[in-house]
Amino acid sequence: MSLIKWTPMLDPFNEMDRFFDSFPSQGLSSFAPAVDVWEDENNVYVETPLPGVDPEKVNISVENDVLTIEGSAEKKSEVDEKNYYRKEVKYGSFHRAVALPSAVKADEAKAEYAAGVLKISVPKEERAKPKKVKVVVKK
Repeated sequence: MSLIKWTPMLDPFNEMDRFFDSFPSQGLSSFAPAVDVWEDENNVYVETPLPGVDPEKVNISVENDVLTIEGSAEKKSEVDEKNYYRKEVKYGSFHRAVALPSAVKADEAKAEYAAGVLKISVPKEERAKPKKVKVVVKK
């Protein structure tokens, strides 16, 4: 699978996301957390902010080079007396599936949660790592 590298100047999906976010949720409280995905020579990394989420209640899976993160963010209490001007903090269940840019070793994925941020690293398969080929010059 070939992915297009993210370019900050061109993000056509951002406007589409804003459009769909403007619709009322109709009682459904679910959201898709934002993710950053990058790679180096040996690993693919995924990072997502999940403040207020119990990391023990987050499920992570990798299948067919697609990483899936799901769980729930629970609100501690609802205060009806507050006169909210703006309420953007999301609570409820979340689900996010991301196609990874390289073939990976799913069974060797590692995840850590610190300061409200979930960081996942997955080693690349040998076939996905760049191979250097030396040119032999014949005389």
